[in-house]
Amino acid sequence: MVNLSIAFLLLFSPIWPLGNTHKLGDPYVIVNKAANRLAYIEEGKVKEVYKVATGRSKELTPEGDFTITVKAVDPYYRKKDIPGGDKTNPLGTRWIGFDAQNTDGRTFGIHGNNNPSAIGRFVTAGCIRMYEKDVQKLYTKIKIGTKIKVIHSQNSFEEILRSQE
Repeated sequence: MVNLSIAFLLLFSPIWPLGNTHKLGDPYVIVNKAANRLAYIEEGKVKEVYKVATGRSKELTPEGDFTITVKAVDPYYRKKDIPGGDKTNPLGTRWIGFDAQNTDGRTFGIHGNNNPSAIGRFVTAGCIRMYEKDVQKLYTKIKIGTKIKVIHSQNSFEEILRSQE
């Protein structure tokens, strides 16, 4: 009888996750490499869409479901020893790293750039580049632990969301 009462309480408790939950996470980010666009999802709806740049080849920007694990203002560019905040730094002013290929957010990320003409093109070594004003805005909304899905699809973001339900 006690077990039945506990099961009943858990099932109908207001803290039990029933109803309007989002499997993808909230907020959530989807990057569609086919369109070179990033969608910011909140409460299960596309709130903002940004133009981005992705890998020179389809394989360079990893696809899958990942987690934001690192955030940095004025990131240091290790590959060419360029300090954060330097105008020649190709990472721009913000880094939002995710855990693709077990890299703990230090190799693959969403970041700004010092070459705005590259946005919308397939030019990166694997990262997702954004216009500076856009990545700065997104940076304020994204927290460590936010989920990100990177895909290559001909579907709209709304169709992608529906397919996840």
